[in-house]
Amino acid sequence: MAQKDRNSVPAYQQIHDSLQRRIGAGKLMPGEAVDSERELAKIHRVSLMTARHALASLERCGLVERRRGVGTFVSAPRIQINKLMSTTEQLAGQGLTARSKVLLARIVYDEQEIAAKLALPLDSGIIKLVRLRHSADKPFSLETCYLSATDFPKLLSAPLSRESLFKILEQKYSVSLGHADEEVDAMAADAKTAELLGIPRRSPVLRIRQVIYSTQKRPLMYVSGFYRSDRHRLVIRRFRENA
Repeated sequence: MAQKDRNSVPAYQQIHDSLQRRIGAGKLMPGEAVDSERELAKIHRVSLMTARHALASLERCGLVERRRGVGTFVSAPRIQINKLMSTTEQLAGQGLTARSKVLLARIVYDEQEIAAKLALPLDSGIIKLVRLRHSADKPFSLETCYLSATDFPKLLSAPLSRESLFKILEQKYSVSLGHADEEVDAMAADAKTAELLGIPRRSPVLRIRQVIYSTQKRPLMYVSGFYRSDRHRLVIRRFRENA
């Protein structure tokens, strides 16, 4: 039955799935070359057209980019800022798995600027969660999240290293996430950030700061994240308002 099911999958899709698994497992990293159409056709014993179809399918998914006259290369994961998605969801959409190492998880009382962003009294208890995010066992971002300790009791006991924070908020606390206001800029990594991300000090990193709101337009979470610039790229869709 398994053989029959496999044979029912188009050849181009089998090639697509094979390469997607290799990318997801970290066997092919962002920037690395992918086998050419001719090489794939030879390896998988398919036509050149089938191999071309497989690469085109991977490109549509954002997993590879094809450079005319040069070759096909693994793409850096895309951050789609026109959609409110968690890092886990972003990577899952590209066939990748996000993992987290919790570096800090506690309630703090001295983050007055953050309290103001969350429209909380300045002396409020605030959950501070710092996570080093990994994919294919390599670090790609350092994220710090802040949430109200009163609104999210026992959050620190949740499986924060395994589960998507968005998923936990939606399922455990019945939160309905609406939109985020974001600031995006580039900066040089300080010594601590560089060490955690495995990059040279002063390397460029992408910084994204977000205030995430509920569908009732109430600020729920503030996030500050540093992302390796060699492993991420922004994808922006802009709409022109009708006159």
